[in-house]
Amino acid sequence: MNTPQPGNPLHGVTLERILTELQTAYGWPTLARRIEIRCFSHEPSIKSSLKFLRRTPWARTQVEALYLELLRERAADSRPRLFSRKEK
Repeated sequence: MNTPQPGNPLHGVTLERILTELQTAYGWPTLARRIEIRCFSHEPSIKSSLKFLRRTPWARTQVEALYLELLRERAADSRPRLFSRKEK
């Protein structure tokens, strides 16, 4: 039962892809500061983090929220600027 979910940026995105993109964008030290979970701060790896996030809903929710923030930042960076400020 695959129902379309228009407007849901998480639809069809795997947890592994989310985690990989976050790790690439921020790195483990920044992830550990932004989301205080041990799998990000002590011997971090994608595999151990996935195992923890799959069985810990509150942590997964925080990771997904950070991913949505990353997507918003990327979208804002790619928008064309209508007006530019003149430098003095």
